[in-house]
Amino acid sequence: MAKKQKFQSPQGMHDILPEDQGYFEKLYSTAENIAAFYGFEKIETPILEFTELYEKGTGLNTDIVEKQMFSLRTKGGDSLTMRPEFTPGVMRAFIQHGMMNLPQPVKLYSIGPVFRYESPQAGRFRQFRQVNFEVFGEKSPAIDAQVIQAFYNLLSELKFKNLVIEVNSIGASCCRPYFKKILTSYLRSRVNSLCLDCKRRVRENPLRFLDCKEEKCQPIKAQAPQIIDHLCEECNNHFKETLEFLDELGLPYRLNPYLVRGLDYYTKTVFEIFNETPSLEGTLPVALIGGGRYDNLGKVVGGKDIPACGGAAGVERIVNEMKKNKLRVSADTKKEVFLAQVGDLAKKKSLKLFEEFRKAKIPVAESLSKDSLKVQLTRADRLNVRYALILGQKEALEKTVILRDMKNGIQDTYKIEKAVSEIKKRLKRKK
Repeated sequence: MAKKQKFQSPQGMHDILPEDQGYFEKLYSTAENIAAFYGFEKIETPILEFTELYEKGTGLNTDIVEKQMFSLRTKGGDSLTMRPEFTPGVMRAFIQHGMMNLPQPVKLYSIGPVFRYESPQAGRFRQFRQVNFEVFGEKSPAIDAQVIQAFYNLLSELKFKNLVIEVNSIGASCCRPYFKKILTSYLRSRVNSLCLDCKRRVRENPLRFLDCKEEKCQPIKAQAPQIIDHLCEECNNHFKETLEFLDELGLPYRLNPYLVRGLDYYTKTVFEIFNETPSLEGTLPVALIGGGRYDNLGKVVGGKDIPACGGAAGVERIVNEMKKNKLRVSADTKKEVFLAQVGDLAKKKSLKLFEEFRKAKIPVAESLSKDSLKVQLTRADRLNVRYALILGQKEALEKTVILRDMKNGIQDTYKIEKAVSEIKKRLKRKK
């Protein structure tokens, strides 16, 4: 029986192996290019924040705060939490550093790990990564549309084809309390047919019922009152203008009157973006990106009215979809040169020559750990390089190098100090 390995990664946390790094790097570089184009500047907030920030900002009755936070108490008695999301921390930083005094709006983006203690399952991890775009200090629905556009373009640049945006308005404090009463009244008469979580939600936060994915709640949800029918004039106009901007941009969206998102701070516009390419496993599409407007968060976090809008892209979910749909990522820079060596003196000379190619910005492959010339040239063939540089004991003593054209087998000998310039010349000719 094979001996069980003593140490493994903690449950719900995963290694990103070299063969997957290309997907993550492609996503990050694309996000940074999108951010630069739309004027977002990068911000990095601590992984640990005071627990109260999430209890107040994200909401005491949200699943994140009730069930999913990694929290700890310091020796000094402070309660800290590993960030389960970026937005409350970015809002805290915005207020703490007086960014409301900068020209508005202020656009910020974040990339990094977040942590949620939930049951690990397909596409859900306890440590995962997000890309966030956030805009502070602007009420205009044009910002809602631009945030959606930026995220949509992120997925488009990654070659996703069948994208659809779901969008809704959940109103604000001017109209949402009235709708909550209507929804609560509707649910109370059907409470025995609800799942356990939704029975609790009827008492604590009835809007969360609309976010329920349990099968037994779906028929009740389908007949539930819709908040869009109960918006005040201001929220209705804001949503109408947001949709007009999306129409003007030609973005593919559909109204989802039951979309609420699972966080307390959202107001007015909420959205999610899906890839609707049928999956081989026949699973339902999952939201790759979600967000909305959160005009009340500034008041909760720092006592200041700060209109804001933003969203988060789930990195692992996007990478998983890229792999499932066989979306290609660029391979590493192709190497045209292979440096082969035989003998200790040749190895020493090779190390120096290798550095000269690095300074000249010419990618070179090598097998310094191998002694057999045949093994090294076989690897050069596999890598499909055009030129091999061969250093043996004789060449090392004479300060020369053999340059072999791997396509036709022709070999020439050059002084070692001329190797870089000769390769440069040949690569230029090849272009």
